[in-house]
Amino acid sequence: MKTTAKILCVTLALILFSCTSEDIIDESQVPISTNDESMAPVSTNSKTSSQKTTSPSTLKTWNFDNLNEWMDATQVGDPNYFIDNGNLNISTHANTNDRTKIKSVASYTTGTYTWKVFVPEMGVGDQASIGAFLYNNDTHELDFEIGYGKQSERASLNALSDELIVYMTSQANPVQSYRKTIKRGQWYNLSIQLTLVNRNYYASWTINNEVLGATQLNYGTKFKFNIFCSMENLSFIGDHIPYSDNYALFDFVQYNAN
Repeated sequence: MKTTAKILCVTLALILFSCTSEDIIDESQVPISTNDESMAPVSTNSKTSSQKTTSPSTLKTWNFDNLNEWMDATQVGDPNYFIDNGNLNISTHANTNDRTKIKSVASYTTGTYTWKVFVPEMGVGDQASIGAFLYNNDTHELDFEIGYGKQSERASLNALSDELIVYMTSQANPVQSYRKTIKRGQWYNLSIQLTLVNRNYYASWTINNEVLGATQLNYGTKFKFNIFCSMENLSFIGDHIPYSDNYALFDFVQYNAN
């Protein structure tokens, strides 16, 4: 038994001495797996990819704090307009053929055009017209025109003494006109909407969100429009040359490309 035990001790000693230091693993040197999700870097694109992109606004508003992006378009007489507490004050003189106008520098096509206009008393029988209109040339023009009106037309519309007449007109291509009475001394939102039907404009006229006329035109976006604000002494809209000065106020003009 002693001999056997001695042999076992010698054998064990030989096995231990055969192991070098290179065969002993130091756990402190074992690399940490980078596949652990808790250690993975957070993507900097995760928030960005979930954000929605928004298209630029299609709404443009001129509040008449100044006349930037507008130019004079007066045809007869002196340019009778100025900025009045955030409004465009535009006028004509008595006993003249004044045609005072401003127009947008840029031109536009489809969309909704809105003018907020104060319609004052205006002279009885005066040939004076407040204009809010779109113009390319004399045969491509869409209008709001507001005035006293000829007595014969007032009678046909049963106009009251405190009312004026608003004309909503396509001057050509085709010729079309709508008429309505409105009260004096009030603010109105006047809108012309242009959409496309079979590649041609479809025009509708709206006052204070009420559609009062609509016409299919026979031309399209080849014809762009400048936006006009005007006060003009025009013979069609009264019975005599104006006996008084007349004016209108424009609070804002707005274009929405829809």
